[in-house]
This record gives sequence, structure tokens and C-alpha cells, in this order.
Amino acid sequence: MANLVYNIKDKPKFDKLIVFAIQQLLAIMAATIAVPAIVGNGMSASAALFGAGVGTIVYQLFTKFRSPVFLGSSFAFIGSMVAAFAGATSMQLGYLGLILGAIFAGLVYVVIALVVKLVGVNWINKLMPAAVIGPTVAIIGLSLAGAAIKDVFSYGAQDSNGSFIMTGNIWISFVCAIVTLIVVVICSTYGKKMAKLIPFIIGIMAGYAVALIFTVIGYAAGVDALKVIDFAPFKALVDGGVGVHTFIALPDFAFIEAIKGFKDFKWSYVATIAVAYIPVAFVVFAEHIADHKNLSTIIGSDLLDEPGLHRTLLGDGVGSIAGAFFGGCPNTTYGESVGCVAITRNASVATITTTAIMAVLISFLSPFVAFLDSIPGCVMGGVCITLYGFIAVSGLKMIQKVDLEDNSNLFTVSVILICGIGGMAMAIGKVTITSIACALILGIVTNIILTKFKKPAAKKTEEADKE
Repeated sequence: MANLVYNIKDKPKFDKLIVFAIQQLLAIMAATIAVPAIVGNGMSASAALFGAGVGTIVYQLFTKFRSPVFLGSSFAFIGSMVAAFAGATSMQLGYLGLILGAIFAGLVYVVIALVVKLVGVNWINKLMPAAVIGPTVAIIGLSLAGAAIKDVFSYGAQDSNGSFIMTGNIWISFVCAIVTLIVVVICSTYGKKMAKLIPFIIGIMAGYAVALIFTVIGYAAGVDALKVIDFAPFKALVDGGVGVHTFIALPDFAFIEAIKGFKDFKWSYVATIAVAYIPVAFVVFAEHIADHKNLSTIIGSDLLDEPGLHRTLLGDGVGSIAGAFFGGCPNTTYGESVGCVAITRNASVATITTTAIMAVLISFLSPFVAFLDSIPGCVMGGVCITLYGFIAVSGLKMIQKVDLEDNSNLFTVSVILICGIGGMAMAIGKVTITSIACALILGIVTNIILTKFKKPAAKKTEEADKE
């Protein structure tokens, strides 16, 4: 794909760099802070944001600042994190479990990285050719489609079948999302200079402005259905009066609670954590490969060769441990960030690193965190349609290079697409194998079986032709 505005080593001017970093931050924000909200147990969104920033910086250090990847809170480990609290005798021990689990998962990456360093990456290219990676990347985007549309209609009602009912509320939600979507698309396609490079910021501001207009009218007319924006995050800043906390607040770091959990520590609990985290780490490893293959296609440079898969794995594994130490959430490569790179054509590692530093700093700034929390879901839904769509299309572009007249490729792609879109997820004890992982594993098995029988068949055909 290539044709980048900013390449990996390019450094935009400082003022542009800050704006680009804010855009990346907005792209990854919703998912990063959603994980602690889903897990609950007092987990802090601002601490997760801090952890994502630290984890990304660690990743950049290991990859020598040659890979434009942002690490954020991993959804794949949500079941593992819930298990850490469920198996604990106290909440503090649960936090200790989060960090122990991240260490176990990170060590899996370290071991795989050492193997890759010793034997190279050719085995991965054979195990996961374009016929496997392409549809898997497409599934990553398509699997998020439901979440994007749910955000679009976040203020609407649903009937007993789960279909959205087009009431007054849902039309308002829809309008905010569509305005955001159209502005992003127009800026990205026809924008000049900076407008083309920051379509998400402009789109979110446009959607937020429309939502604000509806909200102001709603308060003036006393119509709750029009109050799209929730000002509760801002009200929380002044509860009990204006003070230092109104402007600056220390995130609730996971390691602080984890230290208190040592008093309840038992070795049997370590086994519980290991079983919950280690299998999932192997699943996320497959997604790590898919994300880096996808990004390699976008930037026109194979990241598995340079800086090298062993470096990206070490960065992801150790970065995940560092992120969980502060935020409790293991980190992973973010498709939203990859989509942002693809749409804006900005692959500058300087932008990603600045985003990470900004995530760390902003986690202390109460007003900005409140503003991010107040962005309506429907506005982010409009943005996510483009982000997730680009991920899906990137995968489909990889399939273009595959010879689908060859049945071994045709069936491999078919299996992955149907299993992934169909949502073939399985739970084995406390471990959940996601639909993406199931689709990828079945795709790899299908490809191996068909490839194994392909050569003998071809050999017989050649012998028959000679006769």
C-alpha cells in the first residue's frame, strides 16, 4: 500500500506532532478505558491509560523505534482478569493476580521471541501465508462491526429481537454518528494539508458540536431525549468544591493495591492465575502476527524482518507486563491505531511515541480525562465505522494476491471467513478462545492439510502428463 505522507523515521514539526498524537489518542481511547470498566472491581480508567502509554514506550524501546504500533488494554484477557478476582480471597489479592497474570503472559511472548531469534521467521510465513493472514485480518475488522453499530445507536431502544427501534432518541444518535462519519470521510478523501492528516479530530469535534447543540436544546426545553452528552464527568471534578483534584489527580495504580494483597497470598492461587492467562497469551500471539502483517502491508515494509518478530514480541510481552503493573490490564497491539495509520498515511513512530507520552501525562489531568469520558458513544461509533472498516479492507486486499482458483487457498479463506464472521468462540474452563483465534487455528489446520496433499497430487499429474 505504502504511499505514506510520513514514513516510519519521519518527524513532523512539533505543532503538527502534538495534533497527530491527540488524534491517535482519540482513536485508541475508548477501547483502552473500556476494559477496566468491564472488569470492574474498582479498576481505574486513568491508570489503564497510563499503563498503555508506558507499555507502548517499552515496546518502542525494544523495537528501536522502528514499528508504528500502539499498545492498549487487551479485550482477550478480560475473562482472565475476571478469573483473577473470582479466585482471590480479597480484592487486593485480585490486583496482585492481575500483575502475576500479565507476567505469565509476557513470559510466553519472551519464550516465543527466543525461539524466533534462534530459528527465524520462515516457519511463520509457511504456517501463516497470505491465504491465512488476509482473511484473519479481515475478520479482526469485521468482528468489531457490531460494536461500532451499537455505538452508533447508543441512545436508542431495542426490541425483543435485538433490532434497533427508530424512535426520536435513536434518530438523534444516528444523526450525530453520521455527521461524524461524513466529516471524517470527506476530510480524509478531499481534505487539504492538515485536514487530510487529522480527519478523526475534525470528525469528532463536528459530531461533538452536533451532540452539544441537541443537549443544549434538551436542557432548555426540558426534553431528556435530546440530552446526548453526559456532563457527569465534569460535575465530578467540582464535587465537594474546587481543589487540586479538579485539575490534577493521581491514577489508582494497580501495583499499590497489589502490594496489600501479599498478606493473602497462597501458592494455589498462582496456579489459578497461570491457567487463566497462559493459554490466552498463545491466542493473542496469533493476533500479534496478524496485526503486524497488516501494518507491514500498509507501510510497505515487513516488520517481521525489520525490526524483527523477536523484537516486536519482546516489546509486546514486556510492554504488557509494564502496562499491567500500573493499570492492571495486559496490553496488546491496537487495530484502531493501525486503522488510524492506514487512513491518515502517517506511519511516523515519533507520532506513536508522542501519543504514548501524552497518554501518561493526560492520565493525571482531570479535565481532559473528563472531556474524553464525555464524548458520546454515537460520535465514537461514527469514527469506528471507518477504523474497523479499514482493518477489514486491509485484510481483503491481502486476499487479492491469493490464487483462489486453487482449492487449497479457496477452502482456507472460506473456513476462516465463515468461522470468524459466524462467531465461533469456545470456552474451555476459564479460558475463552475468541472467534478470531478459532478461525485462525482452523484456517492454519485446513491450509496444512490441503498443502500436505497438494504436492503428491501435483507430482502424479506431472507423471501422467509425461506418459
